[in-house]
Amino acid sequence: MRPPRARTWGRVGRTPVVRVRGSGSGRVSMAGMSCYKRGQRSRLIHGFRVHRGRKGEPKGFTWKDYRDLVLRARTQLGGPIVLVWDNLSAHLMPPMKEFIAANHDWLTVFQLPSYAPDLNPQEGIWSLVKRGIGNLAVASIDHLAKAVKRRLKKIQYRPHLIDGALTQAGLIMDG
Repeated sequence: MRPPRARTWGRVGRTPVVRVRGSGSGRVSMAGMSCYKRGQRSRLIHGFRVHRGRKGEPKGFTWKDYRDLVLRARTQLGGPIVLVWDNLSAHLMPPMKEFIAANHDWLTVFQLPSYAPDLNPQEGIWSLVKRGIGNLAVASIDHLAKAVKRRLKKIQYRPHLIDGALTQAGLIMDG
């Protein structure tokens, strides 16, 4: 619930202080895919989960959530998918590997090297989301969730931002 550190202004010699009320429990998790196809606009397909700190509630995404995101992308894009993934543990779980093997006719997966966020265009998208809410002092987890959803929606309607994330990662569309 505490806002991330970001730049702000204040009187000379006085450190600006932002007071945030709330208990600090809760988390917003996002998963997304930056989708590129020559001759078409770039797209952002994402999943979203709010964890309110309740017992038994999942805190983040499971391999099933990532599987469902890939299936949703296939439905929306209507074609084969080449997926470039980082080494998140949910991406490497045996059931996920079985899913990938069972769908090798339309799904090709490449793993990024460990600790290589500069090669992942999706990291650029997350940076844009966080930059848009850096100075936001939220009153509740629902307020934060609403702000993040609004920011994701803005990025979805600006394909040049998604293209910029691909370029910043040093990747190009070829073929």
